[in-house]
Amino acid sequence: MPEGMVVVVSGGAPPRPDAALTVPLGAPVIAADGGLEHAKALGLEVTTVIGDFDSVSREALAAAEAEGIRLVRHPAEKDATDLELALDEALGRSPERILVLAGEQGRLDHFLATLLLLGSPRYARVRVDAEIGQARVHVIRRERELSGEPGELVSLLALHGAATGVWTEGLVYALAGDTLEPGSSRGVSNVFAGDMARIRVEHGVVLAIRPGPEEGGR
Repeated sequence: MPEGMVVVVSGGAPPRPDAALTVPLGAPVIAADGGLEHAKALGLEVTTVIGDFDSVSREALAAAEAEGIRLVRHPAEKDATDLELALDEALGRSPERILVLAGEQGRLDHFLATLLLLGSPRYARVRVDAEIGQARVHVIRRERELSGEPGELVSLLALHGAATGVWTEGLVYALAGDTLEPGSSRGVSNVFAGDMARIRVEHGVVLAIRPGPEEGGR
């Protein structure tokens, strides 16, 4: 049966304490390895734990097993991160939306891999969002409407190739059929003009990154 939303809780640093406020009651929660303990701290009921289990405590795993939570163990030498395994597990539930909850990304290579992964073509039929530390990340294919606050920063970055025909409404620096190239800073540090913005992409995929409550500018 298709799910409305599946939540994936990443390992590593814990998500911010209010990251789970938008999680609907009863949404399936998949923990990526040490994300099990983060999910429990957020008050979420985990349905599946997946990974090589190198960052989750034995006590937490034993408690999860006693609760009947499904454990999916992978070898330490594997070809995917625990987060990727968890995202693929979520995709198998045929959700309309996947929400990733993660903490501040300490390693630059992990952070970059995470952002590229969120925009992977294999998740194209699912709406993907992430709460990463203080930042909010939205994968935009075709069209998305984002609610925000006037003056809030948002950067638009093309992933996996050029994003063409990019149109925006409700942002201070409007795009009107523009092309965003990967590796270009063209879409960095845009600003919400009001409390709503609409972003449309004719071809390609755009990552909208809202860094959170901090000073910044073009």
